Amino acid sequence: MQFLQSVHNYWELIKPKIVLLLVFTGVAGMLVAYKEAALPLSPLQLILGTAAIFLGSAGAEVLTNYHDRDIDGIMKRTNKRPIPSGRISARNALVFGVVTSVLSVVIAYWFNWLAALLMVVGLVDNVVVYSLWLKRRSWLNIILGGTSGGVPVLVGYAAIADTLSPLAIFMSALVVAWIPTHIWSLAIKTRADYVQAKIPMLPVVVSMRVATVCIAFTSSLLAVFSLSILLVVPVSPLYVVSALACGALLLGYSFKLAIDKTEKTAWTLFKITSPYLTVIFTVLVLNFWL
Repeated sequence: MQFLQSVHNYWELIKPKIVLLLVFTGVAGMLVAYKEAALPLSPLQLILGTAAIFLGSAGAEVLTNYHDRDIDGIMKRTNKRPIPSGRISARNALVFGVVTSVLSVVIAYWFNWLAALLMVVGLVDNVVVYSLWLKRRSWLNIILGGTSGGVPVLVGYAAIADTLSPLAIFMSALVVAWIPTHIWSLAIKTRADYVQAKIPMLPVVVSMRVATVCIAFTSSLLAVFSLSILLVVPVSPLYVVSALACGALLLGYSFKLAIDKTEKTAWTLFKITSPYLTVIFTVLVLNFWL
């Protein structure tokens, strides 16, 4: 029973909802790479590639949790996480984060040096640029530190194709463009926590009016960008219709938030951002496989 509780604690430590979404985008990158490079599907490559992306994403989350353990203990939303609640010691979390991160680079290198290099870039951007450098200093934290969110796609694609194509870069950029709406809508809902912990997220350092307008702008940018794939590769009507429908839903709530400026609308917007990305990537993969 104690072992199962320990496993549950470490599972919670890696922030599974975030990690699994990142892994999903990475696997999508692998599947698209198989078709673009006209390579036969390899179950072993898929398993090892998924493992590398999972370990890298988990390692980055654990290391940022380790660094942020003091502010996590202050904020109501995070004070019950494994480290601030005392369920996992800071030392054990650090060791776990380092080991999983190193393993992710080793497995990525089994594929090729490009995949390993991209994995290192993602880890450095998330842990060093975002968490250590910018999170407590500037509202640009998720802009400059958000690049790591698009890295799993690149790692997955490079692992299979041993190169990067315009489509791979587009998919990665799509995730990066998705991050501001996702994070800032959550930051509005949990603004009091960020104020208490003195974290300069955008909704903390500007007025609600400016913050909601910025979210409406980033959502508009994301919706338009999702259709710019037509400039990169041919896509099916299914993708175009899906991107238009999902974009309309995202924009609807983004502009509603700009009008009513309520935490309820911000929370609803946050809750639809992950399904939005999931649908776009699913349809994109189906576009090439069907």
